[in-house]
Amino acid sequence: MDPRLKNGCLAAVLLVLVFAVVGTVLAKRGPSAKDVEVPDYVQKDYLTVNEWSRPGTELEKIRGVVIHYVGNPNTTAQANRNYFESLSSGAEGVYASSHFVVGLEGEVIQCIPLTEISYASNERNGDTVSIEVCHPDETGAFAPVTYDRLVELTAWLCRTFRLDPETEVIRHYDVTGKVCPKYYVENPDAWDAFRGDVAAEMEAQEAAEEVG
Repeated sequence: MDPRLKNGCLAAVLLVLVFAVVGTVLAKRGPSAKDVEVPDYVQKDYLTVNEWSRPGTELEKIRGVVIHYVGNPNTTAQANRNYFESLSSGAEGVYASSHFVVGLEGEVIQCIPLTEISYASNERNGDTVSIEVCHPDETGAFAPVTYDRLVELTAWLCRTFRLDPETEVIRHYDVTGKVCPKYYVENPDAWDAFRGDVAAEMEAQEAAEEVG
């Protein structure tokens, strides 16, 4: 065989292998956030772009989901979304926001697109989706309807972005040591059960899609 032809064939094989590897990596990462449509139960009520709560900075890759609690008992999802919006004036000098807020009745408000970072998880802001969760009392435990919706939303995020709930669904506490979400820091068995429920919901969602 002509050496030039042989080298050309080798180069072609290597190129195919490179494309195969890249394709596998991208498949594991899941789709780009810009191509994702959120579930019907999510109400979009985006914050205005501002320095304090929605900087508009690109979230290039989603590597995890961070769960928070609002820390203000018996407040609604809308009230917490509006608090984030109020920070835009800069009067309080506080940086804070979240991609989603899950409310006391299971409602979900999306405050920030999945293509942008939120100010919720410190050094993990750049590669995670944050979920703030409302709670009825000081224990920080979520009401059943809130819990069920949180499981559903988290499972959807994990399926969409190819995340493992065992290792890539974390608490704010796991990032900074802050007692957040309080109930799941003080009750680690409940946290383990939550991640187990997310895994089970992922399987249920997949089965429902196959049937549908």
